[in-house]
Amino acid sequence: MSNEKLYGNTPCFLGGKKASIKDQNVNDYDVLIYGVPWEGAVTWGDYTGVELGPKVIRLNSARYSGYLPELNHIDVLSHYQLADLGDVDVVPADTFETMDRITNFAAKVWDTNAFPVAFGGDHGITYPIVKALSEKVDGKVGIIHLDAHYDNHPDYEGDKYARSTPFARIYESESVRNESIVHMGIHGPRNKPETGKYADEAGATTITSREIRKSNDVEAMAKHAYDIASEGTDAVYLSICSDVLDFAFNPGGPVDGNGLTSYELVELVHAFAKLGVNGMDYVEVYPQQDANDNSSHFVTTVILYALAGDILRKQNQ
Repeated sequence: MSNEKLYGNTPCFLGGKKASIKDQNVNDYDVLIYGVPWEGAVTWGDYTGVELGPKVIRLNSARYSGYLPELNHIDVLSHYQLADLGDVDVVPADTFETMDRITNFAAKVWDTNAFPVAFGGDHGITYPIVKALSEKVDGKVGIIHLDAHYDNHPDYEGDKYARSTPFARIYESESVRNESIVHMGIHGPRNKPETGKYADEAGATTITSREIRKSNDVEAMAKHAYDIASEGTDAVYLSICSDVLDFAFNPGGPVDGNGLTSYELVELVHAFAKLGVNGMDYVEVYPQQDANDNSSHFVTTVILYALAGDILRKQNQ
């Protein structure tokens, strides 16, 4: 594994090459990693510091290889060349400028042939990334959204781009097919009645954590969700909020019980990637709440399961 540093003592994710989106050879890479160290409005208690996520995820990825013995001994890094593009240059004091910068950066990533992975930052980053994707495809975009919460509030105290609002903005996009949005893993009383109602009115599908568990068939549930997200669309995007996990598996997140297990999450992500997603993000890891970096460490496993699924998809084409 490469010891190349992205900045300071921060390594490139999983030992990937340090690259710039402006590099002429950027299309030579199979996977492009980028961080979005953005924290907008703090919407719950003292849960803050989420902008540190990209750095800490990278630091902890240095512990790992790409080898997954439980997935028929696949070694992801022997199949795929990874490059780390660094971080979007956010402006902490200017939400609108930051959203534009994320959109512009993501648009350049979508112009490549690589599988893009973005690390948040708060969930507000998903809207500008999806906006950039929707401008690149000829048809509609479908989305699989793994989260404890709908994140579809119309605004938060007047802020239309807070972490609790991205799917309200996405519902408004003419390039996203709302009937192909799946809110999956939803659970817990920090949701509000109006958010579930808004999802229904928009035409989105809800699959709760309880439904996943009671099905006793994670792969079948993944196929069901993917069929919805891919119907009538030309691209499927995967967005993962860390709190889709039960807090027992996610100490670096809010205390939401009855969430997914680590096994259920990686199996879902692997299944989605085998079926075919165009890119993904992983958001809302709070390093300051995560004493042993458990949540940040687990991100690497999730990404490897996704990439292993993408490799198998290509092999089966």
